[in-house]
Amino acid sequence: MYARSKTNRGSAAMTAFRVGLSADFTRADGKPTFPSYDLSPLAADGVELVELPRTAVLAPGHVAGFDAIVLLGERMAASSFPGDGRLALVARMGVGFDTVDTAACTANDTALTITPEAVRRPMATTQVCFILALAHNLVAKDRIARTGSLGWPARLDFHGTGLVGRTVGSVGIGNIGAEMFRLLRAFDVRMIAHDPYTDPARFAELGVESVPLEAVFERSDFVTFNCPLNDETRGIGSAALIARMKPTAYLVNTSRGPVVNQKALYHALVEQRIAGAAIDVFDPEPPAAGDPILQLDSVITAPHSLGWTDQMFATMGEVNRGAIADVKAGQIPANVVNRAVLERAGFQAKLAAYAAR
Repeated sequence: MYARSKTNRGSAAMTAFRVGLSADFTRADGKPTFPSYDLSPLAADGVELVELPRTAVLAPGHVAGFDAIVLLGERMAASSFPGDGRLALVARMGVGFDTVDTAACTANDTALTITPEAVRRPMATTQVCFILALAHNLVAKDRIARTGSLGWPARLDFHGTGLVGRTVGSVGIGNIGAEMFRLLRAFDVRMIAHDPYTDPARFAELGVESVPLEAVFERSDFVTFNCPLNDETRGIGSAALIARMKPTAYLVNTSRGPVVNQKALYHALVEQRIAGAAIDVFDPEPPAAGDPILQLDSVITAPHSLGWTDQMFATMGEVNRGAIADVKAGQIPANVVNRAVLERAGFQAKLAAYAAR
């Protein structure tokens, strides 16, 4: 996957471009966690790749001496930034960046990038997978198939839901949501979404009706979430809105656990006020083994990894390599989240220094 050192202190000259890599890239047995994720071309270009310590929250000592870091599960807090002022890039795998203090990145003249190209299709197909599995009662029928001749008559009680003319609604219509709707066109579903930040032209291009938030829950046969986790979206799948769903409707969450009130979802399922749910994300995460929602037959679950594919991580590697190579060359990388940093004199000075090497 990459050549790496185990320490973030070494004899490398200060002019060497140094990249710290998430400890999540390596399993406990030493094998690469994501074999298709490849940063080795950077090492061939003179970049020093160094594995960061395994920790929940990065400390300044972990980050000092690096020009860039690539993160997966670690939290980058305001207190994580060292005083050396060297860090120019935090390259986050995936599109969620709720584990990184974005304002602190800007204040420290550090660009934060994500990898939307890598997750667009895998996560959209994950949502379609969940919708199809719910519509066809896949999990229940799998259980029935394993019971033999005595259990097979139970299949009469598990007819599926046809998708033609049904309504799929989305809270948000960004990178992944738009791709989900493109894929769903083949199923002849009605498509609605709520997203006050998306241009109406995009709704029209996708064939999606723009509706108020309440209408997504009231009208949809499948409610999906395609929004980032932030102060505005935390708990947007509230008890009040879940209560507006049809008793035949399903909820699908592949975004982040806290965008849905998980307790309210559980009670709606137990009381059979909705037909079922499929969730790849939880609140908290990972959930306790005895979490009540895990005991429900009406719920399909996955451990925040259903979208993980070889192609996803190969593309993440390509996108992260590109961001690192751009900064090393003194150029602005793609997919910068904190766009305000691009106007800061400190960040511009870092790029100029790299370009002059």
